[in-house]
Amino acid sequence: MSFVERVRARAIAARRSIAFPESSDARTIGAVRTLAAQHIVRPILVLEPGDESARRVADEIGVATVRPLTDGRRARVIAHLLARRAPAGLTRDGAESLVNDPLVFADCLVALGEVDGCVAGAAHTTADVLRAALWAVGPARGVRIVSSAFYMVVPPFRGAGGEHEVLTFTDCAVVPRPTASHLADIAVAAARDRRRIVGDEPRVAFLSYSTLGSGSGASVNTVREAVALLRDPRQGETDFAVDGELQGDAALIEAVARRKAPVSTVAGRANVLVFPSLEAGNIAYKLVERLAHAQAIGPIVQGLAHPCSDLSRGAAIDDIINVAAITALQSLDAGPTATVLTAAPKDADGI
Repeated sequence: MSFVERVRARAIAARRSIAFPESSDARTIGAVRTLAAQHIVRPILVLEPGDESARRVADEIGVATVRPLTDGRRARVIAHLLARRAPAGLTRDGAESLVNDPLVFADCLVALGEVDGCVAGAAHTTADVLRAALWAVGPARGVRIVSSAFYMVVPPFRGAGGEHEVLTFTDCAVVPRPTASHLADIAVAAARDRRRIVGDEPRVAFLSYSTLGSGSGASVNTVREAVALLRDPRQGETDFAVDGELQGDAALIEAVARRKAPVSTVAGRANVLVFPSLEAGNIAYKLVERLAHAQAIGPIVQGLAHPCSDLSRGAAIDDIINVAAITALQSLDAGPTATVLTAAPKDADGI
């Protein structure tokens, strides 16, 4: 069974409800048909104004629909949004207008526990999707910045034979210039989601052009500081293996790790790769996808209190189905919503 097949099977067992607020997008409707028919998730269409076509399709396939203008939970949604955003200047009139947007309404339903997650982005920018999620849901406790990951299904590379491996690449789509504290948060969020989505133990490598002191420079110092933050007992206990700074070959290949980082418990065995910048991560995932014929699943938004997932606007139906299944798994042990008010990155649309 492939990684994608395992994810879909686990999502079926989880029986989670996922909102889809892009009802006029044909790919979304195609994905909802399959998700409902195969019971991967329980899809809920949050209808765009006047979208009778999607309502008819939903009735035909037995999928629930929500109309933000007339839904019985509208007052609760407005009150929730005001509670989160009034300190940032949101008025009641502004809230009443915002919740007319199916994306905002869907994310508020996630925050209120009415649905387990949301999937959007086929017809919205990444900045739009993240802004709505941050306004309605917010970061998980202990996380100060929301980020993303790709799950890269790659051919065997750690010796002859074997199965395809799944590597977490983070962050490749959201945070352009991460600070040391951002990188530490990105690693924590990626490790948490690795357990939910892949189901194994995360071994986190912070990547650089230096391995454990072999090089120097500003970006190397930032990576070292991020690792130090995770190892600082005053920051709380880190419950996953972490090391850095490591070069890519030292992180992934045991023979190289024995020469460059013989004392490391992560080197040569890493399955979560934390890149020092968005440009490094984005370039890397695209190169691996094209040159190594890897399957790139994502971007998967991580670090939210409850999952609100983003899609590439070039997503195919299968991509939407896979992200919906992963969103279902992300929701399994989501914690309480934080009260942090954070702005979405203005330039987070480089996918």
